Amino acid sequence: MRGKALRLYRSFVRRKLWVILFLLLLLFLLSLLSLSLGAAKLGPGTVWRAFFSKILPLSPPDRLSEVIVWELRVPRILMAVLAGAGLALAGAVSQGLLRNPLASPYTLGISSAAGFGASLALVLGLGVVGGEYLVVANAFCFALLATLLVWALGLKKGMSPESVILAGIAVMYLFSSLTSILQYAAEPRALQGVVFWLMGGLHTATWEGVMPVLVLFLLCSPPLLGSSWDLNAMAVGDETARSLGVNVRRVRGMGLVLLSLLTAGIVSFTGTIGFIGLVSPHLARMLVGGDHRFLLPCSCSVGALLLLGADTLARTLLAPTEIPVGAITSLLGIPFFLHLLLRKRRDYWA
Repeated sequence: MRGKALRLYRSFVRRKLWVILFLLLLLFLLSLLSLSLGAAKLGPGTVWRAFFSKILPLSPPDRLSEVIVWELRVPRILMAVLAGAGLALAGAVSQGLLRNPLASPYTLGISSAAGFGASLALVLGLGVVGGEYLVVANAFCFALLATLLVWALGLKKGMSPESVILAGIAVMYLFSSLTSILQYAAEPRALQGVVFWLMGGLHTATWEGVMPVLVLFLLCSPPLLGSSWDLNAMAVGDETARSLGVNVRRVRGMGLVLLSLLTAGIVSFTGTIGFIGLVSPHLARMLVGGDHRFLLPCSCSVGALLLLGADTLARTLLAPTEIPVGAITSLLGIPFFLHLLLRKRRDYWA
Protein backbone atom coordinates (compact mmCIF):
# COMPACT_ATOMS: atom_id res chain seq x y z
CA MET A 1 0.00 0.00 0.00
CA ARG A 2 2.81 2.40 0.89
CA GLY A 3 4.63 1.65 -2.37
CA LYS A 4 1.47 2.25 -4.39
CA ALA A 5 0.88 5.56 -2.63
CA LEU A 6 4.47 6.60 -3.34
CA ARG A 7 4.11 5.74 -7.02
CA LEU A 8 0.87 7.72 -7.24
CA TYR A 9 2.52 10.71 -5.59
CA ARG A 10 5.48 10.59 -7.97
CA SER A 11 3.11 10.37 -10.94
CA PHE A 12 1.18 13.31 -9.50
CA VAL A 13 4.35 15.40 -9.22
CA ARG A 14 5.62 14.30 -12.64
CA ARG A 15 2.45 15.41 -14.41
CA LYS A 16 2.64 18.87 -12.89
CA LEU A 17 6.31 19.25 -13.76
CA TRP A 18 5.57 18.24 -17.35
CA VAL A 19 2.88 20.93 -17.53
CA ILE A 20 5.34 23.58 -16.35
CA LEU A 21 8.03 22.38 -18.78
CA PHE A 22 5.50 22.45 -21.64
CA LEU A 23 4.57 26.04 -20.76
CA LEU A 24 8.26 27.02 -20.76
CA LEU A 25 8.66 25.43 -24.19
CA LEU A 26 5.65 27.39 -25.45
CA LEU A 27 7.19 30.56 -24.02
CA PHE A 28 10.45 29.87 -25.85
CA LEU A 29 8.64 29.28 -29.15
CA LEU A 30 6.49 32.38 -28.70
CA SER A 31 9.63 34.42 -28.00
CA LEU A 32 11.14 33.23 -31.28
CA LEU A 33 7.93 34.11 -33.12
CA SER A 34 7.72 37.53 -31.48
CA LEU A 35 11.32 38.23 -32.45
CA SER A 36 10.43 37.65 -36.10
CA LEU A 37 7.35 39.91 -36.11
CA GLY A 38 7.16 43.67 -36.13
CA ALA A 39 6.45 46.82 -38.11
CA ALA A 40 9.87 46.61 -39.78
CA LYS A 41 9.68 44.12 -42.64
CA LEU A 42 12.67 41.89 -41.94
CA GLY A 43 12.87 38.36 -43.26
CA PRO A 44 13.36 35.46 -40.82
CA GLY A 45 16.89 34.85 -42.15
CA THR A 46 17.84 38.49 -41.54
CA VAL A 47 16.36 38.42 -38.03
CA TRP A 48 18.16 35.24 -37.01
CA ARG A 49 21.48 36.35 -38.44
CA ALA A 50 21.19 39.68 -36.59
CA PHE A 51 20.22 37.88 -33.38
CA PHE A 52 23.00 35.27 -33.43
CA SER A 53 25.63 37.82 -34.49
CA LYS A 54 25.88 38.84 -30.80
CA ILE A 55 26.19 35.25 -29.61
CA LEU A 56 28.14 33.43 -32.32
CA PRO A 57 31.09 34.64 -34.41
CA LEU A 58 28.84 35.83 -37.24
CA SER A 59 28.72 39.19 -38.96
CA PRO A 60 25.32 41.00 -38.81
CA PRO A 61 23.48 41.46 -42.10
CA ASP A 62 23.48 45.25 -41.65
CA ARG A 63 23.56 47.81 -38.88
CA LEU A 64 19.83 48.63 -39.13
CA SER A 65 18.76 45.01 -38.67
CA GLU A 66 21.08 44.64 -35.69
CA VAL A 67 19.63 47.75 -34.02
CA ILE A 68 16.02 46.66 -34.65
CA VAL A 69 16.60 43.17 -33.23
CA TRP A 70 18.90 43.93 -30.29
CA GLU A 71 17.85 47.45 -29.28
CA LEU A 72 14.10 47.21 -29.88
CA ARG A 73 12.76 43.66 -30.04
CA VAL A 74 14.97 41.69 -27.62
CA PRO A 75 14.60 44.16 -24.68
CA ARG A 76 10.85 44.30 -25.31
CA ILE A 77 10.51 40.51 -25.27
CA LEU A 78 12.58 40.25 -22.09
CA MET A 79 10.52 42.98 -20.42
CA ALA A 80 7.29 41.19 -21.39
CA VAL A 81 8.55 37.91 -19.94
CA LEU A 82 9.83 39.46 -16.71
CA ALA A 83 6.81 41.71 -16.20
CA GLY A 84 4.32 38.93 -16.95
CA ALA A 85 6.07 36.45 -14.69
CA GLY A 86 6.50 39.00 -11.89
CA LEU A 87 2.90 40.26 -11.95
CA ALA A 88 1.56 36.69 -12.08
CA LEU A 89 3.77 35.63 -9.17
CA ALA A 90 2.64 38.66 -7.15
CA GLY A 91 -0.98 37.82 -7.92
CA ALA A 92 -0.64 34.16 -6.97
CA VAL A 93 1.12 35.00 -3.69
CA SER A 94 -1.41 37.71 -2.78
CA GLN A 95 -4.29 35.29 -3.42
CA GLY A 96 -2.58 32.68 -1.25
CA LEU A 97 -1.74 35.08 1.55
CA LEU A 98 -5.22 36.60 1.68
CA ARG A 99 -7.19 33.47 0.67
CA ASN A 100 -9.17 35.54 -1.81
CA PRO A 101 -9.50 34.74 -5.53
CA LEU A 102 -9.83 38.45 -6.37
CA ALA A 103 -6.64 39.55 -4.62
CA SER A 104 -3.99 41.03 -6.92
CA PRO A 105 -1.48 43.91 -6.98
CA TYR A 106 -4.22 46.09 -8.47
CA THR A 107 -6.67 45.19 -5.68
CA LEU A 108 -4.06 46.11 -3.09
CA GLY A 109 -3.75 49.62 -4.56
CA ILE A 110 -0.15 49.26 -5.75
CA SER A 111 -0.88 49.76 -9.44
CA SER A 112 -3.20 52.72 -8.78
CA ALA A 113 -0.56 54.41 -6.63
CA ALA A 114 2.12 53.91 -9.29
CA GLY A 115 -0.27 55.38 -11.86
CA PHE A 116 -0.82 58.43 -9.70
CA GLY A 117 2.92 58.88 -9.19
CA ALA A 118 3.62 58.75 -12.92
CA SER A 119 0.66 61.03 -13.68
CA LEU A 120 1.85 63.58 -11.13
CA ALA A 121 5.33 63.59 -12.68
CA LEU A 122 3.92 64.04 -16.18
CA VAL A 123 1.53 66.83 -15.17
CA LEU A 124 4.30 68.68 -13.31
CA GLY A 125 6.59 68.36 -16.32
CA LEU A 126 9.21 66.24 -14.57
CA GLY A 127 9.39 63.98 -17.61
CA VAL A 128 10.59 66.92 -19.67
CA VAL A 129 13.14 68.03 -17.09
CA GLY A 130 14.63 64.66 -16.12
CA GLY A 131 13.49 62.28 -18.82
CA GLU A 132 11.55 59.11 -18.16
CA TYR A 133 13.64 58.24 -15.09
CA LEU A 134 11.93 60.84 -12.91
CA VAL A 135 8.55 59.50 -14.01
CA VAL A 136 9.66 55.95 -13.17
CA ALA A 137 11.13 57.01 -9.82
CA ASN A 138 7.96 58.89 -8.86
CA ALA A 139 5.77 55.93 -9.80
CA PHE A 140 7.97 53.59 -7.77
CA CYS A 141 7.90 55.85 -4.68
CA PHE A 142 4.13 56.17 -4.68
CA ALA A 143 3.73 52.41 -5.16
CA LEU A 144 5.85 51.86 -2.06
CA LEU A 145 3.81 54.52 -0.25
CA ALA A 146 0.66 52.53 -1.03
CA THR A 147 2.31 49.44 0.41
CA LEU A 148 3.12 51.29 3.63
CA LEU A 149 -0.46 52.55 3.90
CA VAL A 150 -1.91 49.06 3.40
CA TRP A 151 0.64 47.68 5.86
CA ALA A 152 -0.22 50.28 8.52
CA LEU A 153 -3.98 49.86 8.12
CA GLY A 154 -3.64 46.07 8.11
CA LEU A 155 -1.53 46.06 11.27
CA LYS A 156 -4.10 48.21 13.05
CA LYS A 157 -6.64 45.42 12.51
CA GLY A 158 -4.29 42.55 13.28
CA MET A 159 -3.16 41.86 9.67
CA SER A 160 -6.14 39.62 8.91
CA PRO A 161 -6.88 38.86 5.24
CA GLU A 162 -10.11 40.87 5.34
CA SER A 163 -8.44 43.95 6.83
CA VAL A 164 -5.61 43.89 4.26
CA ILE A 165 -8.03 43.59 1.32
CA LEU A 166 -10.26 46.37 2.64
CA ALA A 167 -7.21 48.58 3.23
CA GLY A 168 -5.99 47.85 -0.31
CA ILE A 169 -9.35 48.73 -1.84
CA ALA A 170 -9.45 51.99 0.12
CA VAL A 171 -5.93 52.91 -1.04
CA MET A 172 -6.80 51.93 -4.62
CA TYR A 173 -9.81 54.27 -4.70
CA LEU A 174 -7.83 57.04 -3.02
CA PHE A 175 -5.13 57.10 -5.69
CA SER A 176 -7.61 56.49 -8.51
CA SER A 177 -9.54 59.57 -7.39
CA LEU A 178 -6.37 61.66 -7.18
CA THR A 179 -5.38 60.51 -10.67
CA SER A 180 -8.80 61.53 -12.02
CA ILE A 181 -8.37 65.00 -10.50
CA LEU A 182 -4.95 65.30 -12.15
CA GLN A 183 -6.40 64.28 -15.51
CA TYR A 184 -9.13 66.89 -15.17
CA ALA A 185 -6.62 69.65 -14.40
CA ALA A 186 -3.88 68.61 -16.84
CA GLU A 187 -3.00 70.40 -20.06
CA PRO A 188 -3.80 68.50 -23.30
CA ARG A 189 -0.22 67.37 -23.96
CA ALA A 190 0.32 66.18 -20.39
CA LEU A 191 -3.12 64.53 -20.41
CA GLN A 192 -2.20 62.53 -23.50
CA GLY A 193 0.94 61.23 -21.78
CA VAL A 194 -1.00 60.35 -18.62
CA VAL A 195 -3.68 58.42 -20.51
CA PHE A 196 -1.13 56.50 -22.57
CA TRP A 197 0.91 55.60 -19.46
CA LEU A 198 -2.17 54.43 -17.57
CA MET A 199 -3.06 52.10 -20.44
CA GLY A 200 0.23 50.28 -20.00
CA GLY A 201 2.74 49.41 -22.68
CA LEU A 202 6.13 47.91 -23.42
CA HIS A 203 7.02 50.26 -26.27
CA THR A 204 9.54 52.10 -24.07
CA ALA A 205 11.38 48.91 -23.04
CA THR A 206 15.16 49.34 -23.17
CA TRP A 207 18.14 47.51 -21.72
CA GLU A 208 18.37 50.25 -19.06
CA GLY A 209 14.81 49.42 -18.01
CA VAL A 210 15.13 45.64 -18.28
CA MET A 211 18.08 45.40 -15.91
CA PRO A 212 16.40 46.96 -12.80
CA VAL A 213 13.31 44.78 -13.35
CA LEU A 214 15.54 41.70 -13.72
CA VAL A 215 17.40 42.54 -10.50
CA LEU A 216 14.13 43.04 -8.59
CA PHE A 217 12.74 39.79 -9.97
CA LEU A 218 15.87 37.85 -8.95
CA LEU A 219 15.77 39.39 -5.47
CA CYS A 220 12.05 38.98 -4.75
CA SER A 221 11.05 35.77 -6.52
CA PRO A 222 13.22 33.22 -4.59
CA PRO A 223 11.73 34.04 -1.14
CA LEU A 224 8.23 34.25 -2.64
CA LEU A 225 8.65 30.86 -4.35
CA GLY A 226 10.17 29.51 -1.14
CA SER A 227 7.04 30.40 0.83
CA SER A 228 4.99 27.71 -0.94
CA TRP A 229 4.76 25.40 2.09
CA ASP A 230 3.61 28.24 4.33
CA LEU A 231 0.99 29.27 1.75
CA ASN A 232 -0.26 25.68 1.57
CA ALA A 233 -0.71 25.67 5.34
CA MET A 234 -2.41 29.08 5.36
CA ALA A 235 -4.84 27.95 2.66
CA VAL A 236 -6.79 25.95 5.27
CA GLY A 237 -6.95 28.84 7.76
CA ASP A 238 -4.72 30.91 10.00
CA GLU A 239 -5.41 28.84 13.10
CA THR A 240 -4.45 25.59 11.38
CA ALA A 241 -1.32 27.21 9.98
CA ARG A 242 -0.31 28.41 13.45
CA SER A 243 -0.82 24.93 14.84
CA LEU A 244 1.63 23.68 12.19
CA GLY A 245 4.27 26.16 13.32
CA VAL A 246 3.74 28.90 10.70
CA ASN A 247 4.23 32.47 11.87
CA VAL A 248 1.20 33.73 9.94
CA ARG A 249 1.67 37.40 10.69
CA ARG A 250 5.33 37.39 9.67
CA VAL A 251 4.71 35.37 6.49
CA ARG A 252 1.81 37.60 5.45
CA GLY A 253 3.71 40.79 6.20
CA MET A 254 6.95 39.80 4.44
CA GLY A 255 5.01 38.38 1.51
CA LEU A 256 3.10 41.61 1.01
CA VAL A 257 6.29 43.66 1.19
CA LEU A 258 8.10 41.50 -1.37
CA LEU A 259 5.21 41.27 -3.84
CA SER A 260 4.63 45.01 -3.50
CA LEU A 261 8.29 45.76 -4.17
CA LEU A 262 8.25 43.48 -7.23
CA THR A 263 5.02 44.97 -8.57
CA ALA A 264 6.18 48.54 -7.95
CA GLY A 265 9.36 47.96 -9.95
CA ILE A 266 7.49 46.39 -12.87
CA VAL A 267 4.62 48.89 -13.03
CA SER A 268 7.07 51.79 -12.84
CA PHE A 269 8.56 50.76 -16.20
CA THR A 270 5.51 49.32 -17.98
CA GLY A 271 2.57 51.37 -16.77
CA THR A 272 -0.66 49.85 -15.48
CA ILE A 273 -1.20 46.44 -17.09
CA GLY A 274 -4.42 44.89 -15.87
CA PHE A 275 -5.58 41.32 -15.37
CA ILE A 276 -2.18 39.56 -15.67
CA GLY A 277 -1.81 39.29 -11.89
CA LEU A 278 -5.46 38.30 -11.55
CA VAL A 279 -6.00 35.86 -14.42
CA SER A 280 -2.68 33.98 -14.51
CA PRO A 281 -3.00 32.30 -11.07
CA HIS A 282 -6.51 31.08 -11.93
CA LEU A 283 -5.34 29.59 -15.23
CA ALA A 284 -2.38 27.99 -13.46
CA ARG A 285 -4.69 26.58 -10.78
CA MET A 286 -6.76 24.93 -13.52
CA LEU A 287 -3.60 23.32 -14.93
CA VAL A 288 -1.74 22.15 -11.81
CA GLY A 289 -4.14 22.55 -8.89
CA GLY A 290 -3.78 24.55 -5.69
CA ASP A 291 -0.44 23.23 -4.39
CA HIS A 292 1.71 26.36 -4.26
CA ARG A 293 4.90 24.39 -4.92
CA PHE A 294 3.66 24.02 -8.50
CA LEU A 295 1.13 26.85 -8.65
CA LEU A 296 3.70 29.64 -8.21
CA PRO A 297 6.14 28.61 -10.99
CA CYS A 298 3.20 27.69 -13.24
CA SER A 299 1.67 31.14 -12.65
CA CYS A 300 4.98 32.75 -13.67
CA SER A 301 5.00 30.76 -16.92
CA VAL A 302 1.36 31.54 -17.70
CA GLY A 303 1.82 35.24 -16.92
CA ALA A 304 4.89 35.50 -19.16
CA LEU A 305 3.01 33.73 -21.97
CA LEU A 306 -0.05 35.96 -21.63
CA LEU A 307 1.83 39.25 -21.58
CA LEU A 308 4.24 38.31 -24.38
CA GLY A 309 1.34 37.08 -26.51
CA ALA A 310 -0.70 40.21 -25.78
CA ASP A 311 2.24 42.48 -26.60
CA THR A 312 2.92 40.63 -29.85
CA LEU A 313 -0.72 41.15 -30.84
CA ALA A 314 -0.62 44.79 -29.73
CA ARG A 315 2.27 45.66 -32.04
CA THR A 316 1.31 43.55 -35.05
CA LEU A 317 -2.50 43.69 -35.39
CA LEU A 318 -2.58 47.27 -36.73
CA ALA A 319 1.11 47.72 -37.53
CA PRO A 320 2.69 50.24 -37.71
CA THR A 321 0.04 51.61 -35.30
CA GLU A 322 0.40 50.08 -31.85
CA ILE A 323 -2.43 49.19 -29.47
CA PRO A 324 -1.74 49.68 -25.71
CA VAL A 325 -1.00 46.25 -24.29
CA GLY A 326 -3.12 46.99 -21.21
CA ALA A 327 -6.19 47.13 -23.44
CA ILE A 328 -5.33 43.74 -24.96
CA THR A 329 -4.83 42.07 -21.56
CA SER A 330 -8.15 43.48 -20.31
CA LEU A 331 -9.96 42.15 -23.39
CA LEU A 332 -8.40 38.74 -22.80
CA GLY A 333 -9.21 38.78 -19.08
CA ILE A 334 -12.88 39.73 -19.21
CA PRO A 335 -14.12 36.62 -21.10
CA PHE A 336 -12.13 34.40 -18.77
CA PHE A 337 -13.77 35.80 -15.67
CA LEU A 338 -17.20 35.56 -17.24
CA HIS A 339 -16.43 31.90 -17.92
CA LEU A 340 -15.22 31.46 -14.34
CA LEU A 341 -18.38 33.09 -13.00
CA LEU A 342 -20.79 31.05 -15.12
CA ARG A 343 -19.12 27.63 -15.29
CA LYS A 344 -17.12 26.99 -12.16
CA ARG A 345 -18.58 25.48 -9.01
CA ARG A 346 -18.85 27.45 -5.82
CA ASP A 347 -16.12 25.28 -4.24
CA TYR A 348 -13.63 26.04 -7.06
CA TRP A 349 -11.35 28.09 -4.82
CA ALA A 350 -11.22 25.38 -2.16
